[in-house]
Amino acid sequence: MNVMDTLIPKKAERPRMAPGDTVRVHTLIVEGDRERVQVFQGTVIRIRKGNAQANFTVRRVASHGVGVERTFLLYSPRIEKIEVMRSAQTRRAQLYYLRDLQGKAARLRERVTQTTKE
Repeated sequence: MNVMDTLIPKKAERPRMAPGDTVRVHTLIVEGDRERVQVFQGTVIRIRKGNAQANFTVRRVASHGVGVERTFLLYSPRIEKIEVMRSAQTRRAQLYYLRDLQGKAARLRERVTQTTKE
């Protein structure tokens, strides 16, 4: 048994995501003795790979046009689930240039998946 197998939980089946994808991350928040699930939806601007240390950064525009970025550990037990809402076609691995864009300029082209005809 590998040491990394003990660090990464078995429920770590995470969806395939890439930079540019719009995701909805359900995170477990503990406030005192109560727990609740908070949803953070935005665009993935970075994915750092690695076994137990893998993380990804999600950016969304909050009220009054303020950009909010949040970095999540991919295999954290605090993440309930990750939903990929839509995929985008990008030519970069890290989309830091989205920080300087706003409105329609910050849109990404949707990735079209090929379906085979039978």
